[in-house]
Amino acid sequence: MVSLGCPKNLVDAEVMLGVLANQGYEITTEEKDADIIIVNTCSFIKEAREESVEAILDLADRKHDGRCHTLIVAGCLPQRYQEELAAELPEVDIFIGTGDYPRVAEILAEKAEAAGQIKYVGDPNYIFDETLPRLNSSPGWYAYLKIGEGCSNCCTYCAIPSIRGAYRSRPQEALLAEARRLVAGGVRELILVSQDTTKYGTDLTDNSSLSGLIRALATIEELRWIRVLYAYPDGIDDELIELLKTEPKLCKYLDIPIQHISTPVLQRMNRRSTEEQIRTLIARLRSEIPGITLRTSLIVGFPGETMEDFTELLRFVEQSRFDRLGVFCYSKEEGTPAAEMPDQVSERVKRERHRKLMKAQGRVSFRSNRALVGTVEQVIVEGYSEETELLLKGRTSRQAPDIDGQVYITAGQANVGDIVPCRITDSSDYDLVAEMMEP
Repeated sequence: MVSLGCPKNLVDAEVMLGVLANQGYEITTEEKDADIIIVNTCSFIKEAREESVEAILDLADRKHDGRCHTLIVAGCLPQRYQEELAAELPEVDIFIGTGDYPRVAEILAEKAEAAGQIKYVGDPNYIFDETLPRLNSSPGWYAYLKIGEGCSNCCTYCAIPSIRGAYRSRPQEALLAEARRLVAGGVRELILVSQDTTKYGTDLTDNSSLSGLIRALATIEELRWIRVLYAYPDGIDDELIELLKTEPKLCKYLDIPIQHISTPVLQRMNRRSTEEQIRTLIARLRSEIPGITLRTSLIVGFPGETMEDFTELLRFVEQSRFDRLGVFCYSKEEGTPAAEMPDQVSERVKRERHRKLMKAQGRVSFRSNRALVGTVEQVIVEGYSEETELLLKGRTSRQAPDIDGQVYITAGQANVGDIVPCRITDSSDYDLVAEMMEP
């Protein structure tokens, strides 16, 4: 299994692995040993599609120099481009869309009786429940908990609603059942994900909410950390802010995708927040929750983005001091309103604006990390450094896996998955150096 794209995609891949393992399939990490290879694809932007196609073509070679006899392409890419892919990728045996992936074992059985390519790409409005098996492919001490599926925000640059359907929340009891299973299996950190986590429960009739879910999860005894990703700014309410202040298991960390700060650009994006509302929210979070870590994502080069808009965004990045920040060049996605907008920005200008923002953020991140030197942070130990077994590595509660850097531990010993106090001794733009405190 090769899973590309976001953590939400990874959960789908883990469900497929769980279903197959339950049917007696043996999972291997060696491509050359696999009879069946699955590529779970992303189709969010052009670069993601290119990465997916490149992975498919690369893995198709295992049909010639490995044991592979069946190549499956699943997820967002076939859901969006099934006909084009079928014509252009004859190497692929099975295409599975975003609503049919739990049927992967059943589809494989049907393929054994069928000749040629087959496609299972139907209604995307499926949402898995806790009765489905799931094989956690993340390191055993953390897991993603997908609390909802699809999106109803209809941002003008985004094709997700057409690929994944409208937003639909999973029932709280189903999430708690899955969370308890994960924690019983050794998970100590649950990372809540969906296209818009703050929309959780708004489509249900039982008064479910993100805050209520967090409170319920916090009662699971062996669970140590709860982290929230993809929290839209307009959905961060008083109740969630109060929980960030008072619930010890909830990491004082928020990932808030704001995309831009210029109100005219935000309006063209069909975002629900204005510049004033975003600035007010950030100021409130920093004021009421000292030490909170804020992460965001931004888009440069959106149609009609003027130099004045970009200068405002650059100044905002320098002033707001986000601890973590990701920047994407606008991708013109067919079928979206933004693709038809006038005043498209050239690729050269997009790349230059991206470079300037990342350079500014590098300075902000360095200062943010530097301010931690001398402090004591709880660190979850994740094994040895890739470069040397003389150093352990881990993360503080300020760092989400894969996207926020690491802590390199120069002194002390602990088991993988332990959460231990460490004194920060040095820093770089994105990583920290620490020594484990004496017990």
